[in-house]
Amino acid sequence: MILNYIWIAFFVIAFVVALLKLAITGDTEIFKTLVDATFDSSKMAVMDISLPLAGVMTLWLGLMNIGEKAGAINFLSRIVGPFFNKLFPEIPKGHPANGHIMMNFSANMLGLGNAATPLGLKAMDSMQELNPNKDTASNAQIMFLVLNTSGFTLIPITIIAQRAIQHSANPSDVFIPILIATFCSTLVGLLTVAIWQKINIFNRVFLTWMLSISAGVIGLVWYFSTLQQEQITIVSKVAANVILFSIITAFILGALRKKINVYDAFIDGAKSGFETTIKIIPYLVAMLVGIAVFRASGALDYLVHGIGYVFGALGFNTDFVPALPTALMKPLSGSGSRSMMISAMDIYKPDSFVGHLSCVFQGAADTTFYIVALYFGSVGIKKTRYAITAGLIADLAGVIAAIYISYMFFH
Repeated sequence: MILNYIWIAFFVIAFVVALLKLAITGDTEIFKTLVDATFDSSKMAVMDISLPLAGVMTLWLGLMNIGEKAGAINFLSRIVGPFFNKLFPEIPKGHPANGHIMMNFSANMLGLGNAATPLGLKAMDSMQELNPNKDTASNAQIMFLVLNTSGFTLIPITIIAQRAIQHSANPSDVFIPILIATFCSTLVGLLTVAIWQKINIFNRVFLTWMLSISAGVIGLVWYFSTLQQEQITIVSKVAANVILFSIITAFILGALRKKINVYDAFIDGAKSGFETTIKIIPYLVAMLVGIAVFRASGALDYLVHGIGYVFGALGFNTDFVPALPTALMKPLSGSGSRSMMISAMDIYKPDSFVGHLSCVFQGAADTTFYIVALYFGSVGIKKTRYAITAGLIADLAGVIAAIYISYMFFH
């Protein structure tokens, strides 16, 4: 229901803002701009997102089928079972969904977006098999989605690469701030859903895993803090790609060991890739068109100016305000927030406070509405319950953490 209201709000707000622009400034092109935005965004949903995703989906669902037949998914399920049994109590012990979820989280943490998406769709499909109400999100699906929208990434390769393209003197200096900010958003998202679902967060197993993960993040921060800027970039890229290709190789070798026809297993899994992609197109078109008209109307700019005015009136430092478009666009559109980040670095320079903060915003969380449309749309879920609310709470935590940490590191 909340998704319905938000989608309507995009169009209503865009229409009102456009009318005001026409009446006050005489901008006769504003409604043409909105109409163009609807066509451009619907084309982007199909041509730039869905069709390229079809190829990636076909590849990874084929590889996942090999991994399942080789026993790798069940192996992962047993490893993470004790923790996931507390985090996803609806999923039975040893169910393949645990392995699929773990694969998705691993790909996300490595910053491998192209691999993470099909793995996430596979995980959502596995959970849908256990869902008694097929059009309503289950508790497990909501927890999984919110953890995805919080965008926990250990290695923000694309952001570091973009900073290098923008000629930053130290492209990797946002690594630790992003890691801290995205960890904060993930932790808040997890705790929000856990409280909502009445999960016992003081359980010994739950606490042990959370403390271990936190210790691992702290250890990673310490390790990268000892490296030179150039070394951080090299280690990040090499580690991510080595781990990813090692997983693929392990799947194939495991299947060979069990005397499975690897090629046939790949084809059987890959067949569902295109079908899944077709299912999500209507959801993507609806969401991206709504976001596009909201942005094209100029409503986002007015919102940023309003926030700056309020914080200025309250006596706060407002140096962070020029970077806010990236933060406000991130829950709506990944490509939109990326363009905002690049624009901020173009205008203010990549090594300025605004340039740094926009990059930290970009890495602090993920695209909540896009992920909702993509993941829930792939399995036909229409009733999202509190998934969007919890996801936005995690996003807000990431924004606040990003501002605070960036003032510490770069101001």
